[in-house]
Amino acid sequence: MKLLIAPVLSLLSFCALAAPEGTLSVHVLNQQTGLPSSGMVVELAKQDGASWKQLATQKTSDDGRIKSLFPAEAEMTPGVYKVTFKTGDYFKADAKQTFFPSVPVIFNVDKTNQKLHIPLLLSQYGYSTYRGS
Repeated sequence: MKLLIAPVLSLLSFCALAAPEGTLSVHVLNQQTGLPSSGMVVELAKQDGASWKQLATQKTSDDGRIKSLFPAEAEMTPGVYKVTFKTGDYFKADAKQTFFPSVPVIFNVDKTNQKLHIPLLLSQYGYSTYRGS
């Protein structure tokens, strides 16, 4: 019986330390077309002193979303994070120019595994973002 309990407890401990699915989500809409921005590369980093530690890179889905950008195997602990939307590459793939080669959004996480959503409304020469829900 002892042999079975230890692996189960170890697994439960691991699960308790993982971020729930959807802890950090993003959504990108192209304001010029009114359509989702599919295939855009989005990077996530956490501030580590004077530098940034890369945590994840994903592409937006056909509906312009990444439902769970934060890695599921870790906890999203309090700190300063940065989501970088690779807008230059996105517009270049459509043979369009843009003033902003990337859009970095720097934000605070106050609570462990706090559920956060970062939407980006985008055009070639402007953007807006806010803390979504």
